[in-house]
Amino acid sequence: MAGFLYYLLPAVGGYTLMSLYLLKNPHILHKKKKTAFYCTHISHRGGSGERIESTMEAFKHAVEVGTEMLELDCHMTRDGHLIVSHDHNLLRQTGHDVNISDVNLEELPPYKERLEVTFKTGHYSTGSDRTFALLEDVFKTFSKVPINIEVKELNKQLIEKVSALVRKYDREAITVWASVDSRIMTACRKVNSTMPYMFTEMRGVQLLLLYYTGLLPFIPLGESFLQFYLPRVYNRTYIPASAVLRNRMVISLIEKLTMRKSLFQHLRERGIQIHLFVCNEDQDIEAAFAVGATGVMTDYPTLLSDYIRRHRPHE
Repeated sequence: MAGFLYYLLPAVGGYTLMSLYLLKNPHILHKKKKTAFYCTHISHRGGSGERIESTMEAFKHAVEVGTEMLELDCHMTRDGHLIVSHDHNLLRQTGHDVNISDVNLEELPPYKERLEVTFKTGHYSTGSDRTFALLEDVFKTFSKVPINIEVKELNKQLIEKVSALVRKYDREAITVWASVDSRIMTACRKVNSTMPYMFTEMRGVQLLLLYYTGLLPFIPLGESFLQFYLPRVYNRTYIPASAVLRNRMVISLIEKLTMRKSLFQHLRERGIQIHLFVCNEDQDIEAAFAVGATGVMTDYPTLLSDYIRRHRPHE
């Protein structure tokens, strides 16, 4: 046993030292990623706290006040139109219990006049625009603005239509594939592998395992974006449906395991952008940047613009 430890301990020590060194100096093994854009200010659902979510009015307002990236979700109607909407079922947004895939474009009901902000419980948004936006109209109107598209359905036709629109408007470099589901991301990447993409939920878990085992510095990463909840918003501005996630100890553990400055610093050095969300108060924006986020996603684009303006280093 003593002889085994004689060889094991130096090997483990050498591996640990090498891993720590490469964690801080990833350029030795990996070429730094270079995306076509770098964004600090991201508007969640187009800034759903200041205008009705995912409408053209919301997107225009967000861009006007300084957002650098729009985040949205899309679904397909029965007659094949790509609609910008967070939910597939429209009960929450419209009061009508219908699925987007079960109705034609002209049958879509309007948004409610007042809509509760998902990540700021008890707060509501309103606006003059209550019409669901077409993804193509968003591309046409914001041709130079980076857009993060979350795909929630394993629907090949939908994915192919999204890719076709991205190519039509020559925006492959500034449109990001996003999905929490690895199966959906695989399908998206198979249809269009030229678009940058984010870590899925499973890939995020793998990332943490690689980090804690010391393997991360040795492993190539294809993703260009890590997008993750800022845990401190749970149970304060956002009340999750899951009972487990309403437990303060669980959230505290998640925060300790995921909000690692050394991990985020390593990813930044490899050219991977870190977006933390959904930050709807100054204290959360500050916490996100303090832990190493390169960008913050918010429902309140004016709030975030004001924060960035106040905290921008003097030149």
